Amino acid sequence: MAEKNNLLEKLDGLAPRFDEVSTLITDPSVIAEQERYVKLTKEYKELERLMTARKEYQELLGRIDEAKDIITNEDDAEMKEMAREELAICQERQPKLEEEIKLMLIPADPMDSRNAILEIRGGTGGDEAALFAGDLFRMYSKYCESKGWKLEISSASEGAVGGFKEIICPITGEGVYGTLKYESGVHRVQRVPVTETQGRVHTSAASVAVLPEAEPFEVSINEGEIRWDTFRSSGAGGQNVNKVESGVRLRYNWKNPNTGVVEEILIECTETRDQPKNKERALARLRSFIYDKEHQKYVDDIAAKRKTMVSTGDRSAKIRTYNYPQGRITDHRINYTIYNLPAFMDGDIQDCIDHLIVAENAERMKESEL
Repeated sequence: MAEKNNLLEKLDGLAPRFDEVSTLITDPSVIAEQERYVKLTKEYKELERLMTARKEYQELLGRIDEAKDIITNEDDAEMKEMAREELAICQERQPKLEEEIKLMLIPADPMDSRNAILEIRGGTGGDEAALFAGDLFRMYSKYCESKGWKLEISSASEGAVGGFKEIICPITGEGVYGTLKYESGVHRVQRVPVTETQGRVHTSAASVAVLPEAEPFEVSINEGEIRWDTFRSSGAGGQNVNKVESGVRLRYNWKNPNTGVVEEILIECTETRDQPKNKERALARLRSFIYDKEHQKYVDDIAAKRKTMVSTGDRSAKIRTYNYPQGRITDHRINYTIYNLPAFMDGDIQDCIDHLIVAENAERMKESEL
């Protein structure tokens, strides 16, 4: 009974804050402060879920006590039988609900609900690495499609024989970053390249980075110091291509607060034929890039606390191997191996992500001592 009371105590302790936040988000002066209002509405949604679970948990414990009381004190055999059935149903639900509540009580990563910017770059392996980067892009495109998310290409540099040396895509939808953050790292492929005449298996790699999209008020950028160039886009797009300077190039000198070093950031965007839209998207990428860099210390601190790095930490770490001769995929962080490579490359990656989420939640539960 101690643990049940412990969970209820935690939930009861959050009730006053829920009442406070419920009042605050209707206050016109709070609504006028965009940054504060956004944070409070997110907190309200999280607390509302917990308060709904609290109500169900209180009712469940009440039903258990009532059923036990009937079994002990009631003389009517039919009433006792009904109480036993009710007790069995409630006791089956109880551990599941407690597990759900424990997961809800773990502080969520505040960035999980955000849109993301996906960056894929061909690594060691030349043409084959670029082809593999193209395969990864197709895999993520199919996955995003299955989730109902919108993926757009912000900029791309094609490989000599196909695929991409680099491709950058903003992705918008519900909980994009919280799902795709597990994909950051080095992806290794073992297969016979198209260019290989002897039929030998080669190993090459591509790196994937998933960055949370920053809110405009979270990053301080002096827009007057941004240097803009325009250029003609190339690629598919009909008669407009190469005639209108719709592509934009942004240069910005930024001082890294963690190192004190001034870095020049260069961003190109050729996503649309509309130059103002491309400027807007290049700015969004600049904000996300700076936000990610400034928060890297926070991310590293979290990773340092954990025995394994599931979704955070070193982006140069090899996280997954795609072995084509064996049709095998292995995620090295959680020793997850499956043999459905064609389906996986076709966007069927949810099972692997689910396993990573479970592993990370287990670590976070240990941290929270739940």
